[in-house]
Amino acid sequence: MTWPVSEALARLRRWEEAGGTWRAMPAGDGLTLVLCRCDGGEEVDRLTSADDALVSYVAGRSSSEDDVRL
Repeated sequence: MTWPVSEALARLRRWEEAGGTWRAMPAGDGLTLVLCRCDGGEEVDRLTSADDALVSYVAGRSSSEDDVRL
């Protein structure tokens, strides 16, 4: 599936491609992603956004360990 390009989604995809993991947390109208080290360990950063492309990409998943919905 092709996802619309946005700055927030591009940042998350770079994180995933580098081997990092994430966990999703609700955040008002958007979401917050807790960005973790590649070993699934400690939190390194957070990404909070209401960006439609990012929200659609993450929809239905609670972490990067969940299957991507196509």
